[in-house]
Amino acid sequence: MKAFVHEGSKGLTGTSYRDMNEESPGRKEVKVRMKIAGLNHRDLSILEKREETDPPLIIGSDGAGIIDEVGDDVTSVSVGDEVIINPSLGWLDKSEAPPEGFQIIGLPGHGTFSESIVISENNIEPKPPHLSWEEAGVLSLGALTAYRALFTRANIDTGDTVLLPGIGGGVATLLLLFAKAAGARVIVTSRSNEKLEKALELGADVAIDSEGDWDESLHGEKADIVIETVGAATFNKSLNQLRRGGTIVTFGSSTGDDVSFNLRDFFYGQKNLLGSTMGSRAEFREMLHFIGKHDVKPVMDKTFPLADTKAAMERLKEAKQLGKIAIKIDN
Repeated sequence: MKAFVHEGSKGLTGTSYRDMNEESPGRKEVKVRMKIAGLNHRDLSILEKREETDPPLIIGSDGAGIIDEVGDDVTSVSVGDEVIINPSLGWLDKSEAPPEGFQIIGLPGHGTFSESIVISENNIEPKPPHLSWEEAGVLSLGALTAYRALFTRANIDTGDTVLLPGIGGGVATLLLLFAKAAGARVIVTSRSNEKLEKALELGADVAIDSEGDWDESLHGEKADIVIETVGAATFNKSLNQLRRGGTIVTFGSSTGDDVSFNLRDFFYGQKNLLGSTMGSRAEFREMLHFIGKHDVKPVMDKTFPLADTKAAMERLKEAKQLGKIAIKIDN
């Protein structure tokens, strides 16, 4: 089968579109004939983490397709079913943190940028009928991450004010759509006027320049919840816009892992700092129910053929996208 593979040199230099052996499902496993896969920043970071001596790896975490073959004792799906892949491995029930052994599709095992993938039936759910193949194929990782951060961790409620720094990427746009569907007031920031205008079209109540004075731009308004997906570049600005007793949830560090902040201001302000990452199968199913109930669809950027995945990743690396980038797999 054809696949997009990383081997040898770090970064995009080590990627290629090539043949890989197709696998057969074992007990409780299924083979999905892929229709669409979706790009995430995780895919870029994996290219930098792997060693030159590591074996070839098919990258990619998101995807949707059709069940092509089932292994022994599979009971939840049948050949021909249209499905969406849950990339969260080994985390079935909602819990405070993922269990030991938790992994994500695409590392250390093979991912979704291929004509087929073999995975556990625990990681398959019916394709949401209101989504196109492209929308379903790019949804899972970002939507699950956004859902847990907003609903399980931040405990969002109707009427809350939510601040989303760095609008434009797939997870951030899903956070905006989820928060509005939940009845929240949403403030977004970006350096791009195009992305600010698009966010307002999607329902954002206020959109401000990331490089300006946020307190001045917001006339002193504070947020009940901040979902911090950027990292060091915006963390302190985000924290400053959080009301006393408010909650900031973080799962992004693309601009740096290390931050420092005024501890005294933090504890006198009775603020809450929470980490989050991905989510459980239970939350994935809750998320699918939520998007179906509220007719939520991911914002789409561009679709590239599997053979042009490197160009798609370069677009993501340069932050040119507005929404999710899809990879079309010719099946």
